Amino acid sequence: MRRMFRVFGHEKVWVLDGGLPCWRASGYDVESSASGDAILKASAATEAIEKVYQGQTVGPITFQTKFQPHLVWTLEQPYNHLSAFDDDEIDGITLVKRNIEDKTHQHIDARSKGRFDGSAPEPRKGIKSGHVPGSNCIPFVQMLDASQTLLPADELKKRFDEEGNKEPLSVPGLHRLGKRDVTVYDGSWTEWGANPEMPVDTSS
Repeated sequence: MRRMFRVFGHEKVWVLDGGLPCWRASGYDVESSASGDAILKASAATEAIEKVYQGQTVGPITFQTKFQPHLVWTLEQPYNHLSAFDDDEIDGITLVKRNIEDKTHQHIDARSKGRFDGSAPEPRKGIKSGHVPGSNCIPFVQMLDASQTLLPADELKKRFDEEGNKEPLSVPGLHRLGKRDVTVYDGSWTEWGANPEMPVDTSS
């Protein structure tokens, strides 16, 4: 969710490290039902969305979106908006597929090693296990401590240096290390693994 806010230009969004379990363990208050104010805001948001779909004007506008295309890749997104390449040569070639050949970006897969290697099945029916050729596996669980909170920056660096792994981490870890211009493949493995035309590698 935080990533989608950033994609549309909203930078003042934070994630609660450790989620609700950490909040509860720290002794902070929780509610078992939504407050009246929250219900009113949700109702107003629902009404605004319905108006947008019906082509009606919604106002007053308190936040102006600004799409950040460099933060998201899609399977059908062409390479032709990148000035480093000739538009005629690459028109219609997708960013993710072209990167397999050019390796201009490091492609990180945060799924489990078994699913990445192709030795464990995908949890969703109709999706192959394996990985995008040339991608690297950095399971998200490796970035968490015993309490399921994100490791501090120095621990993240230390852990991966000890394992001899110099590849970058997935989005939360990269943000903690100060890397904020991280592009995410929006369709993820769910889209790639379900498409019979997409190349798939396995490590088994």
